[in-house]
Amino acid sequence: MKNEELHNDFSKAVDFVNAYAHPLPADLLLKLYAYYKIAKKNQNHPVSAIPLISAFKANALIQAKNVSRSEAMRRYVDLVEKEIKVSGK
Repeated sequence: MKNEELHNDFSKAVDFVNAYAHPLPADLLLKLYAYYKIAKKNQNHPVSAIPLISAFKANALIQAKNVSRSEAMRRYVDLVEKEIKVSGK
Protein backbone atom coordinates (compact mmCIF):
# COMPACT_ATOMS: atom_id res chain seq x y z
CA MET A 1 0.00 0.00 0.00
CA LYS A 2 1.43 3.36 -1.00
CA ASN A 3 2.03 5.98 1.67
CA GLU A 4 -0.60 8.43 0.39
CA GLU A 5 -3.15 5.64 0.01
CA LEU A 6 -2.35 4.42 3.52
CA HIS A 7 -2.89 7.89 5.01
CA ASN A 8 -6.17 8.22 3.13
CA ASP A 9 -7.40 4.78 4.25
CA PHE A 10 -6.34 5.54 7.81
CA SER A 11 -8.25 8.84 7.84
CA LYS A 12 -11.36 7.12 6.49
CA ALA A 13 -11.09 4.38 9.12
CA VAL A 14 -10.71 6.96 11.91
CA ASP A 15 -13.76 8.85 10.63
CA PHE A 16 -15.71 5.59 10.47
CA VAL A 17 -14.86 4.70 14.07
CA ASN A 18 -15.62 8.22 15.31
CA ALA A 19 -19.06 8.07 13.68
CA TYR A 20 -19.79 4.49 14.77
CA ALA A 21 -22.84 4.42 17.03
CA HIS A 22 -22.68 0.91 18.50
CA PRO A 23 -20.59 -0.18 21.49
CA LEU A 24 -17.32 -1.95 20.73
CA PRO A 25 -15.44 -4.49 22.86
CA ALA A 26 -12.88 -2.96 25.21
CA ASP A 27 -10.00 -5.03 23.81
CA LEU A 28 -10.72 -3.77 20.31
CA LEU A 29 -10.96 -0.17 21.50
CA LEU A 30 -7.61 -0.46 23.28
CA LYS A 31 -5.91 -1.80 20.16
CA LEU A 32 -7.43 0.99 18.08
CA TYR A 33 -6.31 3.49 20.72
CA ALA A 34 -2.71 2.29 20.69
CA TYR A 35 -2.45 2.18 16.90
CA TYR A 36 -4.04 5.61 16.60
CA LYS A 37 -1.65 7.15 19.12
CA ILE A 38 1.37 5.61 17.37
CA ALA A 39 0.12 6.64 13.92
CA LYS A 40 -0.36 10.21 15.14
CA LYS A 41 3.04 10.23 16.88
CA ASN A 42 1.36 10.97 20.20
CA GLN A 43 2.52 8.49 22.78
CA ASN A 44 2.18 10.77 25.78
CA HIS A 45 1.21 9.07 29.00
CA PRO A 46 -2.54 8.35 28.91
CA VAL A 47 -4.62 10.51 31.22
CA SER A 48 -8.04 9.52 32.46
CA ALA A 49 -10.17 10.43 35.45
CA ILE A 50 -10.20 6.73 36.28
CA PRO A 51 -6.70 5.35 36.98
CA LEU A 52 -7.62 1.83 35.85
CA ILE A 53 -8.51 3.12 32.38
CA SER A 54 -5.18 4.94 32.19
CA ALA A 55 -3.43 1.70 33.12
CA PHE A 56 -5.21 -0.25 30.39
CA LYS A 57 -4.34 2.44 27.83
CA ALA A 58 -0.71 2.47 28.95
CA ASN A 59 -0.58 -1.31 28.67
CA ALA A 60 -1.99 -1.17 25.14
CA LEU A 61 0.73 1.31 24.15
CA ILE A 62 3.41 -0.87 25.74
CA GLN A 63 2.20 -3.92 23.81
CA ALA A 64 2.42 -1.98 20.54
CA LYS A 65 5.66 -0.13 21.32
CA ASN A 66 7.67 -1.76 18.52
CA VAL A 67 5.11 -0.98 15.82
CA SER A 68 6.15 1.65 13.27
CA ARG A 69 3.92 4.57 12.38
CA SER A 70 2.96 3.16 8.97
CA GLU A 71 2.40 -0.31 10.44
CA ALA A 72 0.14 1.21 13.11
CA MET A 73 -1.93 2.88 10.40
CA ARG A 74 -2.18 -0.38 8.47
CA ARG A 75 -3.19 -2.34 11.57
CA TYR A 76 -5.80 0.29 12.49
CA VAL A 77 -7.33 0.07 9.01
CA ASP A 78 -7.23 -3.74 9.11
CA LEU A 79 -8.96 -3.84 12.50
CA VAL A 80 -11.72 -1.55 11.30
CA GLU A 81 -12.20 -3.57 8.10
CA LYS A 82 -12.06 -7.01 9.70
CA GLU A 83 -13.49 -6.48 13.17
CA ILE A 84 -16.07 -3.72 12.77
CA LYS A 85 -17.25 -3.42 9.17
CA VAL A 86 -17.33 -7.15 8.38
CA SER A 87 -18.70 -8.43 11.67
CA GLY A 88 -21.11 -5.53 12.14
CA LYS A 89 -20.11 -5.12 15.77
